[in-house]
Amino acid sequence: MMATMIDIRPAGKVALITGVGRTVGIGAGIARQLAASGWDIAFTYWHAYDERMSWGPEPTATETITKDLAERGAATAAIEADLVDVETPARVFDEAERQLGNVTALVMCHCESVDSGLLDTSVESFDRHFAVNARATWLLIREFGRRFRGAKGTGRIIALTSDHTVGNLPYGASKGALDRITLAAAHELAHLGISANVINPGPVDTGWMSDELREVLVERTPHGRLGTPKDTAHLVDFLCSPQGEWINGQLLMSNGGWA
Repeated sequence: MMATMIDIRPAGKVALITGVGRTVGIGAGIARQLAASGWDIAFTYWHAYDERMSWGPEPTATETITKDLAERGAATAAIEADLVDVETPARVFDEAERQLGNVTALVMCHCESVDSGLLDTSVESFDRHFAVNARATWLLIREFGRRFRGAKGTGRIIALTSDHTVGNLPYGASKGALDRITLAAAHELAHLGISANVINPGPVDTGWMSDELREVLVERTPHGRLGTPKDTAHLVDFLCSPQGEWINGQLLMSNGGWA
């Protein structure tokens, strides 16, 4: 007699993950891990960003990631989202809720990252970095706080950051703003039972490093390797679990000891 498979995924575990545009990215790694841990996943992507970057577009990424998540048992919602637009965060939440229900974890992996320094950064580039990395982070957190309906203690906000500054002024400065915005949520949304943390994953090669840079970074890491999306995903998975509730208002260095 053949056994019948029963879906035992807990109700109410819906994660919204931003910046899941590439199969090799940290966002995709986090999505896969949370899906394996019983979360349904809404994720955003913006292929126009990838087209501007050196790694180029990955046309089948959305379909591949959706299939990967489904194979792990997750219901999914893939949402195209230009986070420069101030109306986008509300629209993303509307669509996630329509397809999957109330969001209980917000994981922000989106970014604008174009190298430039103090003397050659344009005003347009500076404004775009702050629009995506800082303003959109605030608007997403605000939307999450306004809509959160989960049981007290179950809400999670996690944002990925960086300490890169030299030669990457607008990225580093806007990530610094992201840190402060996210950590403010640990206190301002405490009455809702939401925890908020920031993760600095250190150097993770998702296709953007040159051979020379990769070699230098490996030499400066005690374990003799670079970080992987899975390394960050395991920490996010823990923070989103009931056991991770007490970690709150922290900027966590999860970088293998890189310095």
